Amino acid sequence: MLPASAQLAQTMSPVAMPLAPWHALGLVPPGLDRLLTRMSPTTLAQLDAVALLDRVDTKFLLTASQLSEILPRLAHEYRVLDVAGRRLHQYRTLYFDTPDLDLYRMHDSARDIRHKVRSRAYVDSGLAFFEIKSKTSTHRTIKHRLETPEFVTDLSPEASTFVTEHLGPEAASLQPTLSNDFLRVTLVDKRQTERLTLDLNIQFDCDGRTAVLPGIVIAELKQGRAGQRSAFGDAMRAARIGPSSISKYCAGVRLLVSDIEHESSARMLAAVETLTRAQHADRPAFPFDLARSSS
Repeated sequence: MLPASAQLAQTMSPVAMPLAPWHALGLVPPGLDRLLTRMSPTTLAQLDAVALLDRVDTKFLLTASQLSEILPRLAHEYRVLDVAGRRLHQYRTLYFDTPDLDLYRMHDSARDIRHKVRSRAYVDSGLAFFEIKSKTSTHRTIKHRLETPEFVTDLSPEASTFVTEHLGPEAASLQPTLSNDFLRVTLVDKRQTERLTLDLNIQFDCDGRTAVLPGIVIAELKQGRAGQRSAFGDAMRAARIGPSSISKYCAGVRLLVSDIEHESSARMLAAVETLTRAQHADRPAFPFDLARSSS
């Protein structure tokens, strides 16, 4: 049997997939568009009131079919971000790392203090930011953001200064490493105490190769403090879905970057593969369950 990294990867051109083929392939949970249309909306301006740039994150790994079962029961608890009539939004991210992937290795070894450096485009709203997302020794997530006029694809002088201010002079060695595209649903609870993001159709690109996580949803619960009551957290416990340490960046590196063999990311992808195989066991060969090309 091929390892998880090979079974989940497919080679294709490094271009973000348009929305229509994702829907046609059934990678968006059935009825999700209709459900989101029925939910109460929130705006970007209202969402800023729950920015939670200093927060506690809890991630969950689930299948699209599990989400389609759970989300309708929570529709009355949350509002959904609506931008120009769209509630399923396309994101594009470019991660920066050192030539030796020092930031990745910090995450994979579960260092107490670790960082991600990335450029992110919110495609539907036209906004772009250069961001540093840090995990502190007290397990809090701190995000620093610099709004940029366009999607940053190289470390510009402004971005370099921004990173150096927060991470020190070693930031000068950062370079584009991995791109990531996905669809996101952003929810905020009606008490305005938490945000919930649901990422679907996750795709990675690196050096002309692409990997996808078919039918997988990464849910991230963002709260001001640990232990807050959460309707989504309650639903996860009821479904016996525990928190996960999955990282999109680490998953993409493990799938597409050669000579990276670390135990924690291997376990993470094994969990993804288990979910993928379980939900597609009754189907013919899944379109993206193909071995990565060695070219």
